[in-house]
Amino acid sequence: MEYVIEMLGIRKQFGNFVANNNITLQLKKGEIHALLGENGAGKSTLMNVLFGLYQPEAGEIKVRGESVKITDPNKANDLGIGMVHQHFMLVENFTVTENIILGSEPTKLGAINIKDAAKDIAALSKKYNLDVDPYAKIEDISVGMQQRVEILKTLYRGAEILIFDEPTASLTPQEITELMAILKLLIKEGKSIIIITHKLKEIMEVSDRVTIIRKGEGVGTVVTNETNPDQLAELMVGRQVEFKTEKGEANPTEEIFKIENLVVTDYRDVEKVKGLNLSIRRGEIVGIAGIDGNGQSELIEAITGLRKIKSGKVTLGGKDITGLKPREITETGVGHIPQDRHKHGLVLDFPIGHNIALQTYYKSPISKGTIMDYKKINEKARKIIEEYDVRTGQGEMTPARALSGGNQQKAIIGREVDRDPDLLIAALPTRGLDVGAIEFIHSRLIEQRDKGKAVLLISFELDEVMNVSDRIAVIYDGTIVDTVYPKETSEQELGLLMAGEKRKAKAVKEGNE
Repeated sequence: MEYVIEMLGIRKQFGNFVANNNITLQLKKGEIHALLGENGAGKSTLMNVLFGLYQPEAGEIKVRGESVKITDPNKANDLGIGMVHQHFMLVENFTVTENIILGSEPTKLGAINIKDAAKDIAALSKKYNLDVDPYAKIEDISVGMQQRVEILKTLYRGAEILIFDEPTASLTPQEITELMAILKLLIKEGKSIIIITHKLKEIMEVSDRVTIIRKGEGVGTVVTNETNPDQLAELMVGRQVEFKTEKGEANPTEEIFKIENLVVTDYRDVEKVKGLNLSIRRGEIVGIAGIDGNGQSELIEAITGLRKIKSGKVTLGGKDITGLKPREITETGVGHIPQDRHKHGLVLDFPIGHNIALQTYYKSPISKGTIMDYKKINEKARKIIEEYDVRTGQGEMTPARALSGGNQQKAIIGREVDRDPDLLIAALPTRGLDVGAIEFIHSRLIEQRDKGKAVLLISFELDEVMNVSDRIAVIYDGTIVDTVYPKETSEQELGLLMAGEKRKAKAVKEGNE
């Protein structure tokens, strides 16, 4: 059997914490091999070992049958290994070409030869149907296009083996479909791929084999067409997983939250939210469905005080909260699970215990005047860590950046729910999370609803919106174009509404009745 990569008995630990224990992964030439596991199972750590970012304590790595020591990413590149990270490694105010050649700049007569590099990048882009403009600035292109730049970066350096770490975590459904086609084309052109993903649907669609790891231990490798999503989920979390969250009927009462004729602009004064109206009652979950870029980010930032409102009104419990500062808004009874947990949810270099106290550090009993009681902070953190099953290496003293994405998210949700807000805004709450964590978070949102709270769910995952929401408001081009009920609609109708095809959506609905 010809393997292009063999990771044999890999062990990686950080202090006393063992992230990978005796794990074996073998990649065949020309296959897409999925690496599956819960958040914090050790998947990214294992791939960072392969890419030379970490050095293992034990085990052997073979590339095309030869035993190698991959001391750093440059050595990995020399061996034909490229990695597309979950959080892109791009300089935002550089062009596509400048980012791709960074660190391996071609020169002509002592000067960097941008023109020839751009030509080579355009040719590569065309060959792999990536459709990237070599002269576009990173800050001006979509997340999906930025990912294509990362792919081009690895191809430009001659990668034959590509590692994708959670490649669909930030993509829209359309971008995911396009990425799957790109992966298949890369294989057709002779590449070999390892893909880290929690999304079982994607694994079933594109992978040839799946290696599962659980809590740092190898569970085994299975052939994709000989298994199914239920079996994979059980192998991943060690128990049966419910894909559809069970919930009773909603019993909404009075209106608690209202948005009237809201207009919000971007930094160039271009309107992104255009006269939007929305209301939520106590005891219901309202989901906002829409394709990324239709005003969702600006809407959330405006509601939570992170972005200035041009006009319109936002009220909570009859109180006007329009234009208040973020802390003043949270004080009125708003909880916020932000769409970017790193940028707006956590201080990554703080311990997770201090992060849990970020919203309440200035209040009694944690604070008396200007003095904080760290004993009380740690007690509260330990309670939330235990209640929300936040898996840490050093308890409340673990740096936030050392936690997996799912555990970071659980800590944020625990912090926000613990404040007992009247309105909980959950923006992309399960982005990049595994099925076990998704099941847990959905149940917590429903629990808030059943306590008589209002929940606003913003998600790009259609099945999540359909599964969790009691009512769905469809956003298109900065405004709510329709409101539907999950039991009375279909993914097809929703998809058409999200694309601005209201007339076609109506025809589809009438055809189904």
